[in-house]
Amino acid sequence: MAGLFPKSTWFAMRRKSTANSIILKTPDEIAKMRRAGRLVAEIFAMLGEHIKPGVALIDLDHLVEEYIVKHGAQPLYKGYKGSLASHPPFPGVICASVNSEICHGIPDGRTLKTGDIIGVDIGLRYEGWCGDSCVTYPVGQVSPEAQHLLDATRQCLLRGIEVCHLGNCLFDIGSAIENYADTQGVAVVREWGGHGIGRSLHEAPSVSHTRMDSRGPRFRPGMVFTIEPMVNLGKRDWRLLHDGWTVVTQDGSFSAQFEHTVAITPKGPEVLTQL
Repeated sequence: MAGLFPKSTWFAMRRKSTANSIILKTPDEIAKMRRAGRLVAEIFAMLGEHIKPGVALIDLDHLVEEYIVKHGAQPLYKGYKGSLASHPPFPGVICASVNSEICHGIPDGRTLKTGDIIGVDIGLRYEGWCGDSCVTYPVGQVSPEAQHLLDATRQCLLRGIEVCHLGNCLFDIGSAIENYADTQGVAVVREWGGHGIGRSLHEAPSVSHTRMDSRGPRFRPGMVFTIEPMVNLGKRDWRLLHDGWTVVTQDGSFSAQFEHTVAITPKGPEVLTQL
């Protein structure tokens, strides 16, 4: 589940992602997070078989909840309120963002149609540790433009992960992502980003997916965070719907998101949310 960086505090929050605020994980703790992440990856492997025309979003939500509970984990999103006590609790186990929905789409009674794309974001806690990942699926045959968006966004994520080596810095991630997106004619959403993760879903640091003025803190072994670029076919601008959760593109263009939880190790980045 992406973190929001309001426009009025965006640059201030960049400066707050200091090395001292980041909770470093031990190798044993990363091993525990690896088990949580693998469970998330197993769910996505199962879910892909059910993404097809005619399927209701709420049915996908129930399917994921059943799998999580069956395997002794707890869903993280259902009932989540965000940073404000007045914020409405999120009603679903998954975020289900269809077509022009950038993130935090609500899994309701809508059904998928051929040509749609759907971003499914799953967060869970297993044995006290969190896993968080997102995959955007095509529904049946999609347009060449939609497929280009999916391919470009997936590559943006990979480019972000590739720079996560000791000697580089946190904000090198956003530069790698946006530099590649520029070559593909797509726009990276600026104000929604990744986040540290561990025992809690949202920890320091804030992870930008776009270029920044500084390079930020250097990578250290034990840093664990999500990289989750949200990329639009049109312009980067967005708006929040009245439900208080669903973020959509301002121009109605399609948007895609791919996310992994990544650990920094002496040997390089380790993706924790994969099989």
